[in-house]
Amino acid sequence: MSIELKTKYGHIEISNDTIAQVCGGAAVDSYGIVGMASKNQIKDGISEILRKENYAKGVIVRQAEDRIHIDMYIIVSYGTKISEVAHNVQTKVKYVLEQSIGIKADSVNIFVQGVRVTNS
Repeated sequence: MSIELKTKYGHIEISNDTIAQVCGGAAVDSYGIVGMASKNQIKDGISEILRKENYAKGVIVRQAEDRIHIDMYIIVSYGTKISEVAHNVQTKVKYVLEQSIGIKADSVNIFVQGVRVTNS
């Protein structure tokens, strides 16, 4: 599926994978995030950290009528407050989507798939 935008210059079609990549990039830039996890963790068995080219595997973009809902599967850093990290990711993803693509997400749902100790 894709999202269609009509501007004064013409018609723009943005795929859900592109939206997922933008969301994943915004999430990974947030403080306290170790990385993205696979949305099929039960099938895959392990909550492994996804690489940049696979961010779309950790994000689900759903459309209901004219509303967009995003589900994100993340791995947080040990020692951070999970609720604050999740809130920061929600805020950043909404902001980046609106600024870069011009899409307003109605909800950004965060699913924490694991906690990892980072080597800093």
